[in-house]
Amino acid sequence: MNKDRLQKIESAGFVLKPDSPEIKPIFQEIRKLFEERGIRVALAERSAAMIGERGTPFEKMCEESDFLVSLGGDGTLLSLVRRSYPWHKPVVGINAGNLGFLADVTIEEVPIFLDQLFDGRYRIDCRLMIAGHIEKASGAKVEFFALNDVVVSSPIPSKMVIVNASIEEERFNTYRGDGLIISTPTGSTAYNLAAGGPVVYPLTRAFILTPVLAHSLTNQRPLVVPADFAIELDTEKYEAIATIDGQERYEIEEGDRVFISVAKEDARLLHRQERNYFSVLRDKLHWGDRNW
Repeated sequence: MNKDRLQKIESAGFVLKPDSPEIKPIFQEIRKLFEERGIRVALAERSAAMIGERGTPFEKMCEESDFLVSLGGDGTLLSLVRRSYPWHKPVVGINAGNLGFLADVTIEEVPIFLDQLFDGRYRIDCRLMIAGHIEKASGAKVEFFALNDVVVSSPIPSKMVIVNASIEEERFNTYRGDGLIISTPTGSTAYNLAAGGPVVYPLTRAFILTPVLAHSLTNQRPLVVPADFAIELDTEKYEAIATIDGQERYEIEEGDRVFISVAKEDARLLHRQERNYFSVLRDKLHWGDRNW
C-alpha cells in the first residue's frame, strides 16, 4: 500500500479549464471553501487572465504550493500533471467536465474531500510517466513527458504511416496503418481503448503498444511490455506527427527517431481514499449495465 502523504496542507495551486470563463463562479465558490479551512489558494496566471483576476506565475505557484488542483476535465488535469512534473507535487482533479476518469472529485464533493484531506483519509497514487525525446536527423533534440500516451500518426486524417518499432535496440515490428499508440496504464482507457487496446490497471508498470487501423493482412495486435524496456520508433516514406497526451504535436520526418522510456519519477495523483478504480470503470464504461 502506498504510504505517500502530504507534508503540509496549507497552500494549493489552481489551474482552470482553458477557454472557459464561465467557470469563474465555480472556482470562486471552491476557493472560498479552501480558504475557510485555512488553505491559501494561488491561481495560475493564464487561468486568472481568463476570468479577469490577478494570478501567480505558473512556476512560482508550483514551487510554493503543497498540492495542485485542476478544475476542469481530464484534459485539464493531464496538462497540469505534465507541466508541473519538474516539481513533483500531488495533483487532484475536480471534475467540471464530462467523463472524468482522472478528475474524479465532483464539485459537490469538494467539502467532503477537504474534510477527508485534513483527517488523513486520502491516498496518493504514483502513476507511471513517459519520458521521451525526439532526435531530429539534423541533430536537434526535443524532450517531452506524457501521462497518457504518445501517438505517432499522419498529419492528414486517414492517410497511412509506416512506423518501425524497436525494443531494447532490437527491431521487432513495422506498423503500417493510421498510427501507433504507446500508452501508459493510466492512458489505457483513453485513445488506446478506442483503438481496441486492453484496459490495464493504472498502477501496473508497463507500456501498451496498440496499432491504429492497421493496413495489413497480418495479425497486428496490441502488445504489453514491461516499463523498464526502452522503445524506439522511426517512420519512413510518409509524413508523421507525434502527439503527446493529445495536446502537444511534433513533426516527425524521415530520419528522425522517437525514444520512449519510463520517467525517473512518477506522477502523483491525489484521490479520496474510497475511490475504487473498478467502480470507475463500471460507471464510466457502463460495464454490466443491461440497459446500455
